[in-house]
Amino acid sequence: MSRIGKSIIKLPPKVEVKQESDFIEVKGPKGNLKCPMYQNIEMHKDGDVIRFERKDEEKNTLALHGLARTLLYNCVKGVSEGWEKNLEIFGVGYRAQKKGDTLVLSLGYSHEVSFKEPPGVSINVIDQLKIKIAGADKQMVGQVAADIRSLKLPEPYKGKGIKYSDERIIRKAGKTGKK
Repeated sequence: MSRIGKSIIKLPPKVEVKQESDFIEVKGPKGNLKCPMYQNIEMHKDGDVIRFERKDEEKNTLALHGLARTLLYNCVKGVSEGWEKNLEIFGVGYRAQKKGDTLVLSLGYSHEVSFKEPPGVSINVIDQLKIKIAGADKQMVGQVAADIRSLKLPEPYKGKGIKYSDERIIRKAGKTGKK
């Protein structure tokens, strides 16, 4: 039995959920999102409470039960509260700045790296070493954060690079000289 699939989703005020044939549309103050609807999974809406049920007990249906509920929950939370990721930059001379809708990063290369802000996601530079990525779509926010982080991954010796704010870099000991 899926414990996640059986739990209910309580809709916040100003959030509308409408089921189409093969997707669920969620509208809220932060935007509109679409969530896939799977075969053999039924959505039941009772007022402001949504729950999911399976039509059969096949292996594939069991696997999709919790997934369907979690995807809809992510959409509901995204259009009501939004999702965010925070990045930190470490390194001498490393910095970030915002020029229009483009994030410009100085990461120790011979050139500056530009990253265009995708639609539906906002990128804010808090100070020169902290970046905040926010949006309604959880997957898009996470993908943009991962793309920015991949421009200069944190290295294990000095910790220079871009890392998530809650990430801990395991440091390696450097070379020791002959004694």
